[in-house]
Amino acid sequence: MLQRILTFFERYSFGVCTYLGERFNISIAKIRLFFIYSSFLAVGFPLVFYFFAGIVLDIRHYVKRMRTRMLDW
Repeated sequence: MLQRILTFFERYSFGVCTYLGERFNISIAKIRLFFIYSSFLAVGFPLVFYFFAGIVLDIRHYVKRMRTRMLDW
């Protein structure tokens, strides 16, 4: 049951923690824990940052896909 929940969130999340972990060479679990603990301390502000970063990353991936399609023509 717990594994199914983790798989669901990893599949449908924005990938912000993965991106930050690969970018700064930090464990993804530590970044996730940072977001969880800091959201309790800062009353949800890190969640706003997380969603904003997710939207920005999604737009970046969309632009990259459109560029490769335009170059293929």
